[in-house]
Amino acid sequence: MSLADTFAFLAQQPLLALAMAAIFAVALGGTLKRAAPRLARLLQGVGNLAVVAALLLTIAQVARLTTGNDLALPQIGLPEQHVSGGETRIAMSNDGHFWLRGSVNGVPERFLVDTGATLTALSESTAAEAGVDAQPLRQSVLMRTANGTVSATLARIEVLRFGNVVARDLDAVIAPGLGETNVIGMNLLARLASWRVEGRTLVLVPKHPQTVDEES
Repeated sequence: MSLADTFAFLAQQPLLALAMAAIFAVALGGTLKRAAPRLARLLQGVGNLAVVAALLLTIAQVARLTTGNDLALPQIGLPEQHVSGGETRIAMSNDGHFWLRGSVNGVPERFLVDTGATLTALSESTAAEAGVDAQPLRQSVLMRTANGTVSATLARIEVLRFGNVVARDLDAVIAPGLGETNVIGMNLLARLASWRVEGRTLVLVPKHPQTVDEES
């Protein structure tokens, strides 16, 4: 591999380039200890900081790509959503999915928008907190999601809110197989006037927009 090819490769791998530059700075500082001690300490200090930065950035990148992991960025409040001109707009998360903040029967929760899911789904913990019970017959259904097929029981949500959208008497499932994840499915999206993706933004347009703080 030529020197030009090496630089081109490193340009596409910024974390690797940062780590290599940090190691070089530490090594250079070691060789200059006697000749220029102050410069040596500076180079080694900068190099050590760069190594730590490269490590932290690598951890963040791995966490970002791990869907469902507690370290995933959507779990710490990203990205933001806002209401504008009668629309609820949700920015794509770093994991490539759309996550929204909402509430189930008044209990705040986070949801993954999954167009591959037929029904809206709640985790067992969310269902318990929001007082959503499985239907008496406790029918078991198979729910298809972007992450595969999971077993669930049928339920009904009294009120689900997010942005300027309010859905009442909404069919749902309680799905233990989803872990702590809640899912907005197509049965809710179908109630909207329209929904679309603009670049990295999901735009949801309700038929009857509600004010954000409107009470039931």
